[in-house]
Amino acid sequence: MKSLLITAAALLAAAGPSFAKQVRIPITYANDVPVPCADDRLRTCHNRWHPDIPAAAEVNSGDTVIFETRDAFDNPFNRRSTPATVAAANLNLIHPLTGPLYVRGAKRGDVLAVTMIDVGPGPDHFGYTVAVPGFGFLRDVFTDPAIVHWELGPLESDGKTRFATSRDLPGVRLPLHGFAGTIGVELGGPEIETAFTREEELRAKQGFVLPPEPRDAVPSNLCGPHGSAKDRCLRTIPPRENGGNTDVKQMVKGTTLLFPCFIEEGCGLSIGDVHWAQGDGEVSGTAIEMNAIVTVKVEVRKGQAAALNNWPRFESNRAGVLRELAPDNFVATMGIPVKPAGVVMAPEHWIDVNSAFLLLPPLRNESEDVTLAARDALLKMIALLTGPTSPAPSPLTAEQAYLLCSVACDLHISNLVDVPNYVVSNFLQLDVFRGPGE
Repeated sequence: MKSLLITAAALLAAAGPSFAKQVRIPITYANDVPVPCADDRLRTCHNRWHPDIPAAAEVNSGDTVIFETRDAFDNPFNRRSTPATVAAANLNLIHPLTGPLYVRGAKRGDVLAVTMIDVGPGPDHFGYTVAVPGFGFLRDVFTDPAIVHWELGPLESDGKTRFATSRDLPGVRLPLHGFAGTIGVELGGPEIETAFTREEELRAKQGFVLPPEPRDAVPSNLCGPHGSAKDRCLRTIPPRENGGNTDVKQMVKGTTLLFPCFIEEGCGLSIGDVHWAQGDGEVSGTAIEMNAIVTVKVEVRKGQAAALNNWPRFESNRAGVLRELAPDNFVATMGIPVKPAGVVMAPEHWIDVNSAFLLLPPLRNESEDVTLAARDALLKMIALLTGPTSPAPSPLTAEQAYLLCSVACDLHISNLVDVPNYVVSNFLQLDVFRGPGE
């Protein structure tokens, strides 16, 4: 980050910059919905990774920061959106992130510890789950656009619980287990080059890689079509050494995320793509996406990046922090790496086209393939939810079941030793089908 923007964030500090204890990084709203990232005059938003993106605010180690954030798609959807709206979505806008945050004293080689204090919905109290054609784990099976609209409810009478409900999935409700799907720090120049080079190598082999895309990039003067770094402003969709779009549902309040600092000063923390709830796997490509308010505490741990091998991790010493995520009442399917002959699943197309022997199509059983086992477990759960013994209160279509699995099913590796058939289990928390008071 070469320069620091003087924004409303600085004016909202509890005291002068040297003594601030709490800083809010705001965004601009119109009728409770954030204006597009590119149109926000506060300039606290970006949708690419690059070390020269100016900081949106500045804090001290130990300060608390409130991030106002946009949803993953930059708000193209609302309560009236249809599958056609999903098909028309501009994927170049993903992900609008609030930041970067400059943390005084943080330097390359340090670690930025980010403790999640609170995650809640934005003022519109609206969420959505979508399936975008050409994206998602089962993109070769579910090829049409789809959307589930969610109402993000208020606190229940217990003063603790909140539920999301949807007219598109009657009888389903999901509690708030909010977390940032995308949270990370800026990559340094060497890390930008490393990531770019390895991803280009994969793209040359027809791997599913999104190269730098200047169209609709923010900030435009750096990353846009005429930007000075347009060929090295990295997309935010893949997670990397800086964290980013990890989509780890366990990063809830009470956990501490540890990020190596790669830029010379400030570390550059950004947050966005916040989820009300998500299944492990986020199989349709989305969770319950929402605009959000995220509160964190930031602390600099000097010289500790090497101890992390320059990769992020997360931790907690608070008893029971993940207990609410564990299912008490569940059904689980189990998958192994099997498939019909003649089928090559979408995530393995690049392997097949690079194989001189075209090994995959004739096989019905693949060897030690966790991805295929996960697909098998997911397809079995969809079959359960759409079949005669479905636990759902009303019949589900395959499309509804797929989107429900994206927000409420957890794919877990069960074994990695029983060759050739590794096992992946898919857990569905049955309490999502319980009505109020049950």
